[in-house]
Amino acid sequence: MEAGPGTETNMEICVLYVTAPQSQSEALAKSLLEKHLIACANITPVRSLYRWKGESCDDKEDLLILKTRKGLVQATIAAVKAEHPYEVPEIIALPVIAGHALYLDWVYTETDRK
Repeated sequence: MEAGPGTETNMEICVLYVTAPQSQSEALAKSLLEKHLIACANITPVRSLYRWKGESCDDKEDLLILKTRKGLVQATIAAVKAEHPYEVPEIIALPVIAGHALYLDWVYTETDRK
């Protein structure tokens, strides 16, 4: 059975999007994994177009897609902010509303900080 709205474990899992310099994304992901703040990090190259301090920017970055428990989102955000080189890093948390139950259970188990 797949997890859907109302499934207890499903309600506990979130995905965070974080962009980072390509030279530092792997170290950031490994640090979060070592702290058991996340179960998994996908790293993919992206091109970011944005405005910063009145200037148009066009940068190659990495997008980290991080999976964690809802209860660890704030600690994960704090860890990213502490280790991230940007003045204002992109950190966006999204709830998981459905997914493969065994995968969601795995995320939950891997972020057990006991």
